[in-house]
This record gives sequence, structure tokens and C-alpha cells, in this order.
Amino acid sequence: MDTSEDTLAEAPETAPAEAPRVPDHREAVRIAEALLFASAAPLTVDDLAGRLPEGADVGAIIEDLTAHYADRGVNLVRVAGGFAFRTASDLSFVLARNVVEQRKLSRAAMETLAIIAYHQPVTRAEIEEIRGVATSKGTLDTLLETGWIRLRGRRKAPGRPVTYGTTPQFLEHFGLDAIEDLPGLEELKGAGFLEGRVPPDLSVPVPSDDQALREDEEPLDHDDLFRPLDIDEGGADAE
Repeated sequence: MDTSEDTLAEAPETAPAEAPRVPDHREAVRIAEALLFASAAPLTVDDLAGRLPEGADVGAIIEDLTAHYADRGVNLVRVAGGFAFRTASDLSFVLARNVVEQRKLSRAAMETLAIIAYHQPVTRAEIEEIRGVATSKGTLDTLLETGWIRLRGRRKAPGRPVTYGTTPQFLEHFGLDAIEDLPGLEELKGAGFLEGRVPPDLSVPVPSDDQALREDEEPLDHDDLFRPLDIDEGGADAE
């Protein structure tokens, strides 16, 4: 006896596949807004994607928040490879009286910081060669304490001198998205930083803060990580 029809009739119906749940865009924007306000450091796209509902369009969320805050007292800006809220630039004068005045870096420290930013990885001896004067240990200590420079590694050369580079905090403090945003030669001239007769062979290197050690560098010793301010000995700066 043929029971095929009975079998088909008794077979349970297959439930249709459930469509993937699309996250509520407005709610995702609110979450991203809260994360950005609460974060002490810029958040990258990956940072946001990892904490937003699965499937949220991070790019569209950033665009919406950027547009929403474009004309407000704070703006969403790209800095240090991520995104953060910053006071609108045209309102900085309003807050100036409420900002604690920071200790200004010496001329020697600013020159040293600029050399490290443009020439990294660079050793203390190389900094002195570029500046033309001795660089004191205190100057490098100060820059290390600000968190704007770091010990990268050691040069594969006699004496194994320490190499220095900049940090994400350097980018954040100076409002740079990437180290390549540092001004070039023409921009420095236009801003008045290079005055008078400029040597025809003067060039400004294209900076790079790649975290990976280069072929002429080797990792720091274990003790270096616990005594970061006792690496070099040296004389005083010539101001």
C-alpha cells in the first residue's frame, strides 16, 4: 500500500530561516556617542565595532555623529588613528582661563622632540649631531615623563645606544591623526619656522612611527623596561 501521500501529510513543515537581526541604527549611534564621551583616549573603528551591536555600520555611525556635532561646542575629530570629542577650535578662548597652565618645555626639549619626531628611530648621539650641541639626560627624561617619546630598542652598533620614537600621546596632544601629518618643508617655511636664507640642500625627512623595530635595531633588555630614565649619562644642553 502506497503511504507516500500520508507520509508527506504528516511531515512537519520546515520553519523559514530567521532573517538576521539588523541592529537599530539610532540606538547604535547613542551607544557610540556614550563610548566616545566616556573614553579618555581616542577610539578606533575596531574599538567601536567590538562594543557596538553586531552588524552595526560603524562608518555610517561616525559620519552621523560627525555631522551632528559639526556646529556644536564639541566636535568629533579624527586624532591619533581614532576618534574623539574635542572642544570646537573657535571656542578655545572661552576655556583658556579654566585650563591649568602646563609647564612649558625648554627650547632644548622642543628641538629634541622635533628631531625625534622627524628622524625616529634616533639615538642620543644622532640627536646631538643634528642639533650641533650636547643633549642632557634631563631633557630626554622630561620628554619621557610627558609620555610623548618612548624607548624603542637598541641600535646594533658599538655601545648598543638606545633609540627613541614618539608615542600615540604625542599625536593626541598635538592633534595629529598620524605622524605623516607633521608639516613638511614648505609648510614650515609658510608658518615662519624657517626664516632667513634656507640652504638649498635642506630637506625635511618623511617621518614614520612604525612600531616594529628596524633591521638596525634590537629589542630592549629586560632591565631597560624597569629603569627607563637611567639609560644614558651625559652633559648639559647648550641653549
